[in-house]
Amino acid sequence: MNRQKRRTGRRHPLATVALLAIGLVFTGGAYAALSAGTTAQAEADSTSQQTIEEGKKLFQANCATCHGLSAEGTDTGPSLVGVGAAAVDFQVGTGRMPMQMQGPQAQEKPVQFTDEQVKQLAYYVASLGPGPDIPDDHLVNGGGDAANGAELFRINCAMCHNVAGAGGALTEGKFAPPLTDVSGVHIYEAMVTGPQNMPVFNDLNISPEDKRDIITYLKYVQDNRSPGGFELGSLGPVAEGLFIWIFGLGAIVAITVWITAKSN
Repeated sequence: MNRQKRRTGRRHPLATVALLAIGLVFTGGAYAALSAGTTAQAEADSTSQQTIEEGKKLFQANCATCHGLSAEGTDTGPSLVGVGAAAVDFQVGTGRMPMQMQGPQAQEKPVQFTDEQVKQLAYYVASLGPGPDIPDDHLVNGGGDAANGAELFRINCAMCHNVAGAGGALTEGKFAPPLTDVSGVHIYEAMVTGPQNMPVFNDLNISPEDKRDIITYLKYVQDNRSPGGFELGSLGPVAEGLFIWIFGLGAIVAITVWITAKSN
């Protein structure tokens, strides 16, 4: 006769391990969801009222003398209403603002504010009126088409900045600065805001993808030295011809004088 097995009430040895694993999975998932929500909230808070208020305090303490208490502009500084966060991030983030002295154009100098303060100033000015925003990372990381960027740069930028981005002189004491050490963010911001004597290249003139390609080309130039040897400042045939005239002909004259003196 078959006897039925009596239940002993004991758990399987692996039951505790299974429960612990399930608990860890749920705990990890909840933590990941909470972290993602916190990150999203932190990103959203970059333009929060507190950030704008901090930027307003910095603006009134450092910028209002020239641009007015509400950035409405004065006789010594233009209105900033509608210039957007990109313009402030470029001008303050490169040290051009606050200006050291009045001149044909603002000079680049060491940055006077921390990165956080620069963003606070930028978002405060952006709150005053719509304008170009600080670009996303995928537009400035150099992941575009360098060949297309080189062609666009030659057509739109090389007449002032030189084909290698070495910069050049303009009229009335103005100049196009070199682009050899400029970050992708600031290059993009310069194109959409037109600082100093630079024209504005909005998205109708040069698309965001084409701007990314131009930045990719400039990064390629920055990271790759001239394959032809000493580049003489990348100033083109004028510098090369001058080098030949001074040193080449000078060497010929020196050798001629030496041979004549030796024969005598």
